[in-house]
Amino acid sequence: MFTGIIEGVGRLASAEPIGGDMRLAIEAGSLPFEQVRLGESIAVNGVCLTVVAFDTHGFAADASNETLALTTLGNLEPGTPVNLERAMRPTDRLGGHLVSGHVDGLGQVLSIDADARAQRWRFAAPPDLLRYIAKKGSICVDGVSLTVNEVDGDGFEVALVPHTVANTAFAHTRVGSAVNLEIDQVARYVERLLGAGLLPGRDN
Repeated sequence: MFTGIIEGVGRLASAEPIGGDMRLAIEAGSLPFEQVRLGESIAVNGVCLTVVAFDTHGFAADASNETLALTTLGNLEPGTPVNLERAMRPTDRLGGHLVSGHVDGLGQVLSIDADARAQRWRFAAPPDLLRYIAKKGSICVDGVSLTVNEVDGDGFEVALVPHTVANTAFAHTRVGSAVNLEIDQVARYVERLLGAGLLPGRDN
């Protein structure tokens, strides 16, 4: 489990095909990397990956064909900056929102506009995900917990303050770029409860 508060920006060092899928080598960059352990989870651009090897400079993780097909990881070029977050601990502050690291689908950057010192970013999203995105709700984009400012039938808009732009891979993201999207888990569970007629006051 993660919070969507990025701890550091690293880079994809290499992507090596192994046995039909891929092993990714990630440079840790500015991620606090002390006491890393084999088997721990690290979110890379919002994708939960398992550390299978590491050294003082970074770590390696295996990406299945499912992960490569449903996220942006399979299309990243070596040297591409990536957002990194280690799994949260029970004592951590929940500064963003609960993020599982299980990407729901891909979006695309439609526009980036200045708004005083902040920036307004607009993203396209698939219709089957837009139904879960609500104004003033939470959305995870490339591993970053963001608040939705506006949403319509084509996409949604968020505001990025200068700190977020400077301390995430968004500083290198451009219009037209694909991004990983994870919807708020609360929306997913509410739909499940409604569909199964399990909420109080409904006939079961």
